[in-house]
Amino acid sequence: MGKMSVKLCGIELDNPVIPASGTFGFGYEFAELYDINILGTFSFKGTTKDARFGNPTPRIAECESGMINAVGLQNPGVDRVISEELPKLKKCFSKKVMSNVSGFSVEEYVHTCALLDKCEQVGWLEVNISCPNVHGGGMAFGTTPEGASEVVRAVKAVTTKPVIVKLSPNVTDIVAIAKACEDAGADGISLINTMLGMRIDLRTRRPVIANKMGGFSGKAIFPVALRMVYQVAHAVKIPVVGMGGVSCAEDVIEMMLAGAVAVEVGAQNLIDPYACKRIIEELPRVMEKYGIENLNDIIGGVK
Repeated sequence: MGKMSVKLCGIELDNPVIPASGTFGFGYEFAELYDINILGTFSFKGTTKDARFGNPTPRIAECESGMINAVGLQNPGVDRVISEELPKLKKCFSKKVMSNVSGFSVEEYVHTCALLDKCEQVGWLEVNISCPNVHGGGMAFGTTPEGASEVVRAVKAVTTKPVIVKLSPNVTDIVAIAKACEDAGADGISLINTMLGMRIDLRTRRPVIANKMGGFSGKAIFPVALRMVYQVAHAVKIPVVGMGGVSCAEDVIEMMLAGAVAVEVGAQNLIDPYACKRIIEELPRVMEKYGIENLNDIIGGVK
């Protein structure tokens, strides 16, 4: 069997497969189906300072080769995540976990990251800057280099663990934003988050989801995600985690060739709860098929 282990910001993963935030809960739900310790790690449900019910329903719509969601960061808030969710996870997951953090102001990001940084179970902070800046007229922090830099600098000032910044594809120049994050001290970049999409019910002539628009994810976005991962990985010196439409072991190899050190799997978990297990089991066969002895050798292999 070829070597599947990789290092993400100095922490070794047994393999590069990581369930993406929002598609794997807090992990213990999937532990009822299989031993989740086979994963490289996983990014748990996006966490905010305060508890959130999320957006009104309906908030999920199926699409051909994908789905649209506008769940709205439903979560119990950082205090309950630390006091209740992480202890439950510890019973079934022995590895470091990635904590996904969202916020609506710089102060909220700082508060939540500072608390999670103190948790022994947390290995990385994945900071989602696709959230609307309530003090900036609702525009997402990650839509400008300046907004992204502001969040990264503030979070790095109160944390010691690696900070991986999750970027939105709904921008004009993804490379400029990624480089701004790197310059501000980010330890890694993860991309892409969902694209903005919409569906209309022909019978009611109204949007399918209550929020009108939502995040489009699934197999259909893979080529866009791969392109952005390639662009960013060749523009920054920090590790890149690739995601967006990944559904099989071949997709993982493609992402790594484009420059990803590790690969997150999102919407596919909602279609097939065994998706990540299947991908990990398939990787050795795919590596052998394409003559890959060590996954580290192919990272950024396409110039």
